[in-house]
Order: sequence, then structure tokens, then C-alpha cells
Amino acid sequence: MTLSPLLEANFAIQIHSLFAIVCFFLGGVVLFRGKGDRAHRIAGRVWVALMLVVAVSSLFIHVIRLIGIWSPIHLLSIATIWFLVKGVWLARQGRIAEHRTAMQTTYLGALVLAGGFTFLPGRIMHEVFFEGPQPWVGIVVSAVLVAGLLFLLFRLAKESGFARRRTVTR
Repeated sequence: MTLSPLLEANFAIQIHSLFAIVCFFLGGVVLFRGKGDRAHRIAGRVWVALMLVVAVSSLFIHVIRLIGIWSPIHLLSIATIWFLVKGVWLARQGRIAEHRTAMQTTYLGALVLAGGFTFLPGRIMHEVFFEGPQPWVGIVVSAVLVAGLLFLLFRLAKESGFARRRTVTR
């Protein structure tokens, strides 16, 4: 594991990466703990603000260029902004189930799925975690993050009713 590829990257990538990492953890806390209380609302507002920084900063990253300076990843940035605005609006309207879905979709799509692609060979986060003098550190950290994410997804599925308990009939 080495931070040098990230520290040598341009400023937009550094800001984007830092805020995305913070959002990954804060978002997990917001999704995992109790909902609707003051702490949830404050943490949720902070998460939305940080996610806006992540989405907007990504518009200044032009490493993958398919259409001029743009790539399909930039469409994800626009979708992220849309889902954040929609999620806040839904919460203010009292449409909590839809709010939950919008925010979970944003977390899973913008942070988990898109973040997962940054670990592919040739990308900066792959270099950070799996190259350098101690690649085993990145492998262990990645394994812990994946385990935590799977636990969070299991909890979310359980809360959403996807994981149903078996009932024994006699």
C-alpha cells in the first residue's frame, strides 16, 4: 500500500478521493444506525453536502475521455446530483420510504459501484491499495472494507424486507 499515486494526482482527484472515502464511511453510519432522529438528520445533511463535493469534483476529472473530455462516469455524477436533490426533497415532503430508496441508491451506485471500479488495474486506487512496498496492507484493508460492506448490505436488505425469516409451520 502506498499513497504516492494519490498524492501525485491532480487536485480534483485528491479532493474527489478524500471526500468519497469520508462519504463512504459516513454514509454507512447514516444508513446503518437509527433513522429520523436529530443525529440522523444532521449526519444526513453533512453526507449530502460532502456527496455534492464528490459529484461536482468528478466533473473536473478527465482521465477517461470518450466524448471530448467527457466519459460515461460523468453521467453518473449528474445522476448522483439528481438523486441527492430528489432524496432531500422527498424527505422534506415526508415521503420517507422513497427518500430511503433514493439515498440507498445513491450510496450503492455512486460510492460502492463506482468506487469499486477505481480498484481495477490501471486506476489510482488500485495502485494505492495493491502496489508499493507493502501490498498486503491494501489487501487486508480491502478485505475488511468488503466484509463491512457486505454486513451493511445484509442489514439494509433485512430492513427492506428482502431477507425473510423462515417460519416453521406445525
